[in-house]
Amino acid sequence: MEPFTFASSGELEIPVSVRIGSLDGYQTPIPFSKLVYRPDLRYIGSNMSPHSDLYVTVQLWADSKPLTVPVQTAYKAFKTERIWNEWLTLPIDYATLPLSAQLAITIWDLSPTGGESARGHAIPFGGTTVPLFDSDNTLQKGRQKCRVYRHKAADGLSETTTPSIRRPRYQLKIDKRKVEENGDDEYETDRLEKLFKKHEMGEIQRVDWLDQLVFRQLEKRGLNAQPPPKKPVKKHSDRNRIADGHEYSEDEGSDNDEDDQFVLYIDLPRFDFPIVFTDHEYPPPPISSHPHHVPTAVSHKPPPEVQLGPGVKGIHGSDDENNPFGGRLIKIYDPEVGARDNPAESMHRRLVRSHRAGVLDRDLKPNAKIRDELNVIMSYGPTQELNAEEKDLVWKFRHHLTRDKRALTKFVKSVSWHDQSEARQAVQILPKWTEIDVDDALELLGPTFDSPAVRAYAVERLRKADDEELLLYLLQLVQALKFEKLPTENPDEAAEDSSLAGFLISRATQNIVLGSYLHWYLMVECDDRSPDQAQEYRKLFARVEFNFMTELLKTPHGPEQRKTLLRQGELITILSKISKEIRFSREDRPHKIERLKRFLADPKNELNSFDPPLPLPLDPSVSIVGIFPDDCLVFKSSLFPLLIPFRTADGRKYPIIFKTGDDLRQDQLVIQIITLMDRLLRKENLDLKLSPYRILATSANAGAVQFVGSMSLAAAVTKYKGSILAYLKANNPDESEPLGVRKEAMETYVKSCAGYCVITYLLGVGDRHLDNLLLAPDGHFFHADFGFILGRDPKPFPPAMKLCKEMVEGMGGANSAHYAAFKQYCFTAYTTLRKSSNLILNLFSLMIDANIPDIKMEPDKAVIKVRDRFHLEMSEEEAIKHFEALIGDSVNAIFPVVIDRLHGLVQHWRA
Repeated sequence: MEPFTFASSGELEIPVSVRIGSLDGYQTPIPFSKLVYRPDLRYIGSNMSPHSDLYVTVQLWADSKPLTVPVQTAYKAFKTERIWNEWLTLPIDYATLPLSAQLAITIWDLSPTGGESARGHAIPFGGTTVPLFDSDNTLQKGRQKCRVYRHKAADGLSETTTPSIRRPRYQLKIDKRKVEENGDDEYETDRLEKLFKKHEMGEIQRVDWLDQLVFRQLEKRGLNAQPPPKKPVKKHSDRNRIADGHEYSEDEGSDNDEDDQFVLYIDLPRFDFPIVFTDHEYPPPPISSHPHHVPTAVSHKPPPEVQLGPGVKGIHGSDDENNPFGGRLIKIYDPEVGARDNPAESMHRRLVRSHRAGVLDRDLKPNAKIRDELNVIMSYGPTQELNAEEKDLVWKFRHHLTRDKRALTKFVKSVSWHDQSEARQAVQILPKWTEIDVDDALELLGPTFDSPAVRAYAVERLRKADDEELLLYLLQLVQALKFEKLPTENPDEAAEDSSLAGFLISRATQNIVLGSYLHWYLMVECDDRSPDQAQEYRKLFARVEFNFMTELLKTPHGPEQRKTLLRQGELITILSKISKEIRFSREDRPHKIERLKRFLADPKNELNSFDPPLPLPLDPSVSIVGIFPDDCLVFKSSLFPLLIPFRTADGRKYPIIFKTGDDLRQDQLVIQIITLMDRLLRKENLDLKLSPYRILATSANAGAVQFVGSMSLAAAVTKYKGSILAYLKANNPDESEPLGVRKEAMETYVKSCAGYCVITYLLGVGDRHLDNLLLAPDGHFFHADFGFILGRDPKPFPPAMKLCKEMVEGMGGANSAHYAAFKQYCFTAYTTLRKSSNLILNLFSLMIDANIPDIKMEPDKAVIKVRDRFHLEMSEEEAIKHFEALIGDSVNAIFPVVIDRLHGLVQHWRA
């Protein structure tokens, strides 16, 4: 079946417009014998002149109600023909049109006499009503020929009395016998019918003498195009009736008289493909609306999907990569499903949750059966919704559940916050709850909770976290500011009233490291001018930054710290300037390197020495005093990133990579999550030697990366004749060990391989090849370049986890003791991180509105993609078997080996 190419009206965010063309028709003038007695009739219906002053009004109606005010053409004096050729724009977009929308078009004639039927000083010459959507729910376009109903204003009603459809001017009659004799086929006949239609709609220029010749030739071939009937002559008796003093009626000779048939030609906008009506896209129904809810999976059926044609993009211009036809999928939800509360259920809930019932609930204790049900509810993850029965159960035993810290998030979900009485009771019980964990506090700051009281309660819990722990979540807490309830009149007030913003500012003013990161996180959000970043968010972050600087000045060391942040900004500005110059210069790489060294060594740029020492923005715990210009490099890459080694206060080198033209926020997020997971594993006495490097986005298209001396697996395999083990042996020789590698180095290699295999699997890191798998001389293995996460991968058939045979060979092979230890480390790390899944999922939930490429593609599925890789429905034993199968599939996969070979050939050809 061929795909049908179309666009949806819901995506057409342009105003409705119509061009008023011309008015064709003729009427019999009122005899002068009548005008002698009734001189006022000369002004009715343009009787004085066949081309007198007329103007047109257009108004949009739907369901017998006007949707807009009328718009009208300019006043125009006609001399030979009634032609306007004027576009009128209505104050409404196509995207908001209902299916029943129609244009009520009325032609008005100026009348100096006015009267009851006059519209001011105008009376209706005639009207017509044009539906905007046809019977196939497709938006009408192009030239339209509309019947005009004399002396009537267009009504626009659903059962309109002024429909625009009229019988065709001529009909095509086919004599099949003559057609067969002349050898004409059915295709030719269809083509002629289409040409007649175009001629009728004015799409073919009319030439009277040529049209008559064509009609005669068609008659000879059995195709008879009948012209319109001739105008009948008015009977003398009718004229006498008017002249004898009968009152003139608007209905007289309007609808049924052939001599009063007028036609108005209008033009509707044309589009490159059909525009099909689609209603407003409603949000997906909540899970709680489905009574048979299964805790481990969403039970409602997926919504129906409408397929656009191949290559057709929506108005927002993004194709769905999972769509085999390349077009965007439109999800249509039934508004009746889960969108409205049952009045009886709402009344029952209000009665059950009233203040009177609240007194009785304080002493309620669950029996064994209910206790088991509550334990199941408490085990739900942060992405799990509660159905109506579960919400009522949690509310009923809320006083009993105050002893369980896991129950608070479930209780908040069970509250109907739009009910003031219920919300008041919920706020009163919050202080009585057992202190919750940090992961639950982060969940309460997420997008699903907008109650200021709940968010303030979560902030109070965060106040007990130390600065080191707070730094792990700072990136998400800055994004959580977007979920604060913005005032409708002045969004800037949200920064003043936000308990979260006040908390972050107060802690950042007391710790220079925390303050430096908060400053740069805010500055990046203020710098983001992409369409995905709403203007009110930029204003919010700018206001928080202003308040931070204001509060910083009030502290004893505030002026000095503020000056430090300004110096960091100047340093980043200078590096961005030279990076852009080198990137866009047409010099070869040696000349680019020479230019960089000259620039950094120039005393005018003040980069040789920093006095006083400056905290490095990438790592504020490190103070830098200058740069080593002679050791700078420009990498071979399309963006030409710069390698800049800074001189620290203790004389060491701290090399960084600085690049422009690339948004590093996704890489920054991945490194932050890796750092968090490393800390979670260390808490369980599992040190996997991860040591993630640092990344800091300094703007929406620039940033810095810590440079770690290492070699890619591709380079190591090439240099050491296909052996990672040879690379480890060359850098860490020890003949006393069975494999000839120092024990500490081999242990570091095995542990770091296990850690990164588990973490990159959980994050769905894609585009893994031997060039972005790196190995340090001391055995540290790590990944770089996180341009694809959450399961996205530009290569076909990617493995769920990157574990290549080169990595296994470096451990001594699949039968070695090191490989067995590697698998045990993987199992332990996977089961340990599953215990902290709520924290990780809540962190991703706080990032759904961040401008992260692989999250903003499907923000509603980002958390679900991570959750699915934890397989929380499995027991620990089942999870270990699952991960063991993943290891086997990754090692034995053939297709990734082919892709790695192809990638290596491409890189060699480019070099």
